[in-house]
Amino acid sequence: MFLFYVVLGAVFSAVAALCAFFITYEEYLKHYPDKRTPLKMAAKTSLVAFAFFMFVSVSLNVIINLFL
Repeated sequence: MFLFYVVLGAVFSAVAALCAFFITYEEYLKHYPDKRTPLKMAAKTSLVAFAFFMFVSVSLNVIINLFL
């Protein structure tokens, strides 16, 4: 069951990271003249979003399994 939650978390975390990347890239693109800086910043933001949602997914799995 743990593997199911990890795979499910990875899928939705990837979607969240992709959304975070596109949103932040478009916003940072308005403030920087070159395209390299917004790309780096958006990539960092998407990695943080992916890590956060994976952490939440695994944590919820652990918490749910404690009470079942």
